[in-house]
Amino acid sequence: MFEQIADGLIIFLNGTSSSGKSSIARELVGLLDEPCFHMPVDAFHAMRSGPEMPPDQLSGVLKRTWMGFHRAVAGMAAAGNTIVVDHVLSESWRLDDCLALFAPQDVVLVGVRCPLPELERREMARGDRPAGLAARQFDRVHAHGIYDIECDSGSSSPVECAREIKEFLRRRTTPTAFEHLRAGRLASPSVGQDQAY
Repeated sequence: MFEQIADGLIIFLNGTSSSGKSSIARELVGLLDEPCFHMPVDAFHAMRSGPEMPPDQLSGVLKRTWMGFHRAVAGMAAAGNTIVVDHVLSESWRLDDCLALFAPQDVVLVGVRCPLPELERREMARGDRPAGLAARQFDRVHAHGIYDIECDSGSSSPVECAREIKEFLRRRTTPTAFEHLRAGRLASPSVGQDQAY
C-alpha cells in the first residue's frame, strides 16, 4: 500500500539578479526548524554543458532549463519537502509555468526588493553577470504585483531578511499570493521568450 505524502512548502524568493536572494536563502535554511532544501536556479544553469550557441538556440536551451527547474521544485515539494527557491520572474511565462505546477496553497511568495543603484553597485562588484542585467530585469521582475511578504535587501542584511521570512511563516494566512495569481492568470496564460537569465 502506498503512503500518502503531504505536499511540502515552497518558499519562493523572487527578485532581480544581485538582489541578494541566494544569500537570504542560505541564511533562511539555517534558521528554519525543519530539514529543508535550497534550490537556486543558478545551480541548474551551472549544470548545463555544451558549446557556445547563437542567441536563437541559446534562448530555447535556457527556456528548457527553467522549465526543468520548475518541475524539479514541484517534484521535491510533492514528496513532502520544504524548499527554498530563488528565482527571477523577469519573463511572464515563468510565473505562468510555476502557477500551473505548484500547489498554490503551499507557496509563500517573497518579494526581494533592492534599489537600482545598489543593484548596479553589487553587479559591478561581483563581476559575474552581464553589465546592466539587473537594470533590464528591474521593472519586469515584480510586474505581477502581489506577494505574501516583501523584504528590502538594500536596507536589511540577509540574516535580517531571513528572520522576517521565518517570523512570517508562523502567521501566514490564506488565500496565498499564488492562489490569487493563479485565479487571475491561468485563464489567459502568456507565453514569452527568454532573452537572458
